[in-house]
Amino acid sequence: MTNKLLHNIFKTLIALVWLINGLFCKVMNYAPRHQEIVGEILGTDYAVLLTKAIGVSEIVMAIWVFSGVKSRLNVILQIAIIAVMNILEFLLVPHLLLWGRLNILFAALFLLGIYYNEFILKRKLIL
Repeated sequence: MTNKLLHNIFKTLIALVWLINGLFCKVMNYAPRHQEIVGEILGTDYAVLLTKAIGVSEIVMAIWVFSGVKSRLNVILQIAIIAVMNILEFLLVPHLLLWGRLNILFAALFLLGIYYNEFILKRKLIL
C-alpha cells in the first residue's frame, strides 16, 4: 500500500468520525447520551441547542478534514478540541461515557492517528 493511499484512507476515516459523531450522534440524536453529557457539563436548559450546535461544528470539521485546506492548522485544532473535550468528560461525567474512563485511551489513540497522518505520513509524501 502506498503512503498516498494510506494517507487518504486515514484522512477519510478521520473525517467520517467527525461526520458520524456530528450528524448522527448529535444533530439527529441517535446517541442521546451526547446530549446528556452536554447537559450535565453546560446545563440542561440549552443542552438540545448546544448539542446540535456542537454536531454542526463537527460536520464542518469533517468537511474541513476532507478538503485538506490548511491541514496543519486543522490537525492542531482537532487535537486541542479532542483533548480538552475528553479531559473534561473524564473528570466531570465518566459515568456517561461509552467506555467510562477508558474513553480517554481511545481518544488518545485517535489523536495519535490524526498526528501520524498529518505530521509523519504526509511528510513522507512531501519528501
